[in-house]
Amino acid sequence: MLAHPEAVADLRQPTVNRRPTILTALTLTATAALTLSACGSDDGEARGTEVERDSKPASPSASADTSPNRPEIELPSDISYTFDWPKTGDKEKDAVLADSEQSIKAVDQAIVKQNALDKAYLYYYEGEAAAETQKFVQDYVDHRAAITGSYRFSAPEVNVNQDGTASLSYCEDQGKAFVKYLETNEIKKTEVTAKSYVIYHTSLKKNDKGVWVIQKIVSQSGSAKCRP
Repeated sequence: MLAHPEAVADLRQPTVNRRPTILTALTLTATAALTLSACGSDDGEARGTEVERDSKPASPSASADTSPNRPEIELPSDISYTFDWPKTGDKEKDAVLADSEQSIKAVDQAIVKQNALDKAYLYYYEGEAAAETQKFVQDYVDHRAAITGSYRFSAPEVNVNQDGTASLSYCEDQGKAFVKYLETNEIKKTEVTAKSYVIYHTSLKKNDKGVWVIQKIVSQSGSAKCRP
């Protein structure tokens, strides 16, 4: 989900997704085995959801609750989330979902804090994924832009392997969240289109802290699977 704008008005050109898009092929399970490429769209600023999340998370929190020294994530009140990620009943799968939820919020915190090296997202991203996330956040910093609105994530498919790796695919509705320019406080709103619905495929590894960290991520906008 790199954002390399050609103009400030098109902050999220040529790619539009929340997480950095890495074009390296991922080793995913059959359910996530798609050939994806970086996406570009005219509605690149839109990111969001139809429903705000409740005050208590509906998604799993096993890993987030037990791992020591996790970074605190604090986001402003104009940003809200819905994670339609019910518990699976499998300890490791639920930990993957919990850590992935935190990784999403951590990237948003870096954008809000205007810090492309924020420690919170670096806790959840490694290697190529960390490098691409840094570039993505830096685009916001360079354009004095942040985010606002509500975000919805759904349809998770998680697989955990015996070698300590995992794969996760999920959908994001980007329809009701937007770029906010800090110098003018302008919120750039866009229409909801097919490209507002994005599918992500992530490759993760359990590190020595017991945290499921993202190593690679690929995305595709306009996903038919993710459209309502």
